[in-house]
Amino acid sequence: MAMLARDGVNIYYETHGEGPVILLTHGYSATSQMWAGQVAPLSKAHKLVLWDMRGHGQSDYPADQAEYSEEKTVADMAALLNAVGAQQAIVGGLSLGGYMSLAFYATHPERVKALLIIDTGPGYKKDDAREGWNQNALRTAERYERDGLGLLGGGSAERRTARHRDATGLARAGRGMLTQKNARVINTLPEIKVPSLVVVGEKDTPFLAASDYMAAKIPGAERAVIQNAGHAANIDNPEAFNAAVNGFLAKLG
Repeated sequence: MAMLARDGVNIYYETHGEGPVILLTHGYSATSQMWAGQVAPLSKAHKLVLWDMRGHGQSDYPADQAEYSEEKTVADMAALLNAVGAQQAIVGGLSLGGYMSLAFYATHPERVKALLIIDTGPGYKKDDAREGWNQNALRTAERYERDGLGLLGGGSAERRTARHRDATGLARAGRGMLTQKNARVINTLPEIKVPSLVVVGEKDTPFLAASDYMAAKIPGAERAVIQNAGHAANIDNPEAFNAAVNGFLAKLG
């Protein structure tokens, strides 16, 4: 467990095990704690790096809205790999964390050995669809400002177990990190040249079509549907999730 200083913003991270690096990023309003059930299985043959995005968990909650963006998040991920001495890593995450992993690939393809895209959407090609997503993200940010952390209780498993100091960081992250500016990430899918595993819970209805789309668009991608699981597939059915991921990792060599 450590802190990484990023231009005045401290980023919390922890490492487990030794070997090829896996960097996992949590979903919006969750924390690194959501991966507790993956620590032992994934760190047997790998160095597992978990972290809290800015505005979340044990990382800093800067007051400046400009400190929250896709670009800042991708830069934090690159800095984390530098901090653990990894030029390249298996990069993945859930929901917003999966989207940021795709954004990381789009920015730093040479640093990605493989992708783990879990219960995630790749963004939108059409401006009106993206605007609808963004409006929902802004409404979520407003609810966190108005109602505080009590909102977490009504979320999926990765949110219900999250611990944050207050809701200010989540509100700013909603405005700056959950919103999307363009179609860069979704347009990059056919250009991905690394082994990729797309994972989705069978009951995660809003993301089933997105997972199909990504598996079809990413060359050679594998798709794993986790039975008896919703949006937090790794928490809802950890045994099946861990088996799918370790099976994929075993083929990487």
